[in-house]
Amino acid sequence: MLDLERMQSIQLSGDPLGQKAVASLLLIPNYSVPPRVRIDVEAADRIPDEPVIFAMNHTDRYNYWPFMLRMWLDHSRFMAAWVKGKYYQNWWLGRFMEWTNNIPTVSRGYLIARDFKNVTGRDPTDSEYRLLRKLVDEVTVGTGDGEAGPEVRAGVPREILQRPRDLLGVEFDPSERTWARAVGELFLKMTDRFVTLNGEAFQKGLDLLVFPQGTRSKRLSRGRIGISQVALHFDRTIVPVGCNGSDDVYPGSSPWGRSGHITYRVGEPISPKQMEPFQTPEKFLPFTPESESTYRDEFQGLVDLVMERINGLLEPQYQFSDDYDPDGVEGTARFI
Repeated sequence: MLDLERMQSIQLSGDPLGQKAVASLLLIPNYSVPPRVRIDVEAADRIPDEPVIFAMNHTDRYNYWPFMLRMWLDHSRFMAAWVKGKYYQNWWLGRFMEWTNNIPTVSRGYLIARDFKNVTGRDPTDSEYRLLRKLVDEVTVGTGDGEAGPEVRAGVPREILQRPRDLLGVEFDPSERTWARAVGELFLKMTDRFVTLNGEAFQKGLDLLVFPQGTRSKRLSRGRIGISQVALHFDRTIVPVGCNGSDDVYPGSSPWGRSGHITYRVGEPISPKQMEPFQTPEKFLPFTPESESTYRDEFQGLVDLVMERINGLLEPQYQFSDDYDPDGVEGTARFI
């Protein structure tokens, strides 16, 4: 399970043996034996020499593995990928994620859903989740004090708001503060470590690989502002990448790919200089309520540009749908 202690213990390697092992023992044999998998990376010469942030669409569970393989074999580049916190619920899968140099993203949704399940033994319903998320959001943007009104008290189990406990690494005592404030404190502590890990990745010469959609979807959907905050904070170039065909190679949960052809198209990099229209007038701390409230337009503007660049690198079946919404995982299944 991903909690504060687990988050603080994660370490990255500039020479990730886990990635090499997966590539050598699984991917290379898989892609080499008939019927083979063909992997093309178009316009790779656009990628700058220094560590960058690759921004890619996320069509299936494994569409970043072939790209990472080609970057290692052809360009001697390694990277750290952003992955959801829910993949750390299983001890073995969590260890695999650490071993292969992944960075777990921290979302309020994950913290709410994970604590709910820890307390009740079940996933929250969509209605329960919406009530709790609204309560947390009001605290984190400064429009509420975290006190649950009648609708929340009637709509969620009483023990969520009233049972003293270790809430994924912070102590929650309802006589001292509200549940929503405890979740807010936990979120800030975990995102602080998340930002530190991203900085360590760059220091070790690693690229970052980010799926700005935040969820799997065959059709491209709206981007989330996390990538913008990290890029602006660390002054790092974003390189858009369009992945085409991977969902045919990986149609399900098996890591052994079917025969097929995957094409990665590398777009024009977005350098820090090109990000000037989205630069904030002063330094900010990523993922804090203050920065996300004050500079949301800048953050959203940059990720919108990134998503438009990715869209132009995709075949029609992967491009934006008319409503810009994802067609993959929905509801609380995104988190746990």
